[in-house]
Amino acid sequence: MRTWGLLLLAWLTVAGAVGANGSFVPGRDWPQLRGPGARGIAAATAAVSWDVPAGKGVRWKTPIAGLGHSSPIVWNDLVCVTTAESEKTGQELRVDLYGDIRPVDDDSVHRWSVLCLDKTNGRIRWRHTPATGVPKVRRHPKSTHANSTLATDGSTLVAFFGSEGLYAYDLQTGRLRWSKDFGVLDSGFFMAPEAQWGFASSPVVHRDRVIIQVDVQKGSFLGAYALKDGAELWRTPRQDVPTWSTPTVHEAGGRTQVIVNGWKHIGGYDFETGRELWKLAGGGDIPVPTPVVDGDLVYITNAHGSMSPIYAIRTSATGDITPRDGGSSPYVTWMHTREGAYMQTPIVHDGLLYVCRDNGVLSVYDARTGERKYQQRLAEGRTGFTASAVAAGDRIYFTSEDGDVYVVRAGPTFELLSVNPMGEVCMATPAISEGVIYFRTRGHLIAIG
Repeated sequence: MRTWGLLLLAWLTVAGAVGANGSFVPGRDWPQLRGPGARGIAAATAAVSWDVPAGKGVRWKTPIAGLGHSSPIVWNDLVCVTTAESEKTGQELRVDLYGDIRPVDDDSVHRWSVLCLDKTNGRIRWRHTPATGVPKVRRHPKSTHANSTLATDGSTLVAFFGSEGLYAYDLQTGRLRWSKDFGVLDSGFFMAPEAQWGFASSPVVHRDRVIIQVDVQKGSFLGAYALKDGAELWRTPRQDVPTWSTPTVHEAGGRTQVIVNGWKHIGGYDFETGRELWKLAGGGDIPVPTPVVDGDLVYITNAHGSMSPIYAIRTSATGDITPRDGGSSPYVTWMHTREGAYMQTPIVHDGLLYVCRDNGVLSVYDARTGERKYQQRLAEGRTGFTASAVAAGDRIYFTSEDGDVYVVRAGPTFELLSVNPMGEVCMATPAISEGVIYFRTRGHLIAIG
């Protein structure tokens, strides 16, 4: 079992890579999607029981206009989110389990905004609206025009709105430092190009640069940009279908790599140059989950089409590691071909891998061997699950689209500790800071502590 001391040391290592200003504080700062290293783990324990409609366990609750599935991030005393507001009243948002691929028909003027709030009381410190106009692509009825989560190094805050641009701000003041326009970024279904679904991959800030993964209908690429001014450092073309996954940066053994999910091209790229390091082809053809690294293994899952795999891949991988003709690969430690997740990023906690599917079926594996420890359905199949799990202490939090949070005790056997109502649709992955959980619901940012 990994001790909390070793885990904190790992976070301190991540901290040195996240921000050049050296001010990252483990347990306090949650600087990107799923926190430090995209692992989704907080050191301190957090609440096990609350009831938002009844006001139980709620520190504060701030209305956020518009729609956004971007997760909150936290740095020091700020918690920040994005949103997109339509002039059309009653913006459509359909959740739970269905297969309708038609985009929402809404050509009204939208406003894209970045908001930073005081994390102690929920008051808005600053707000900036970098873009206004009719969206350049349509969105899925379960999606929004503000899906990508912010990222920061404690000085610069980066927001990505897909076709509406990439923006960098002074975190404390909200002053716009620079912006970039990549034109139309259409990441709709590759088999039905008219089914535009919107953009979702989030930026990652590492050292002095911003990494973005842009897998779209035409002209997919992985790119690195200078954090100080947005200058392009490298741009590597990718031959893949549209994806919605956020990359992960991993640094170990003198090698820093950008690890990406994909269908035609799961892989790792050199952080300094963008050169391809390794590649694996195959899997689900609508990749969404973010790669997760634990020790010397990276866990990648996706779904849709003929496969829904879970891969455990050595971080030392090199070359084409695709298993051929049903055989093995020296760098793929283990895999399951039909047990992967469609939307949720898995979580690794004390040697166990937790994978939860859209329908709430949770499977827990030995992270080193792939042996399944248990399988349990949450919510009895009544609702969908899109938000990724997060952990605090020995508690793991799974959020349903209908807004119920299932708290499960970490371990090789299933133990449900509580089910907690948020009172609203909840699609975004929560953030955790100093024992407080920050949830983004359809209409609010809510602090539970």
